[in-house]
Amino acid sequence: MDMRRRTMLKAVLWNLLGLMTMSLVGLAMTGSAALGGAMAVVNTAIGFLAYVLYERAWAGVAWGRRERAHG
Repeated sequence: MDMRRRTMLKAVLWNLLGLMTMSLVGLAMTGSAALGGAMAVVNTAIGFLAYVLYERAWAGVAWGRRERAHG
């Protein structure tokens, strides 16, 4: 299972990539950097929360994992 700090770092980095992508898409679709940026920030905030909750939920699921050999 990943440590919470690892999950958070993964979420932050993933969402920074998403923020950059959504900013460009928002700009392209609206023609406005301010509106496109605002849309990207809202999307990133929602995506960040969803990603963290999703990762933490899956961290508690044993299905599909192999036990690590100790020793």
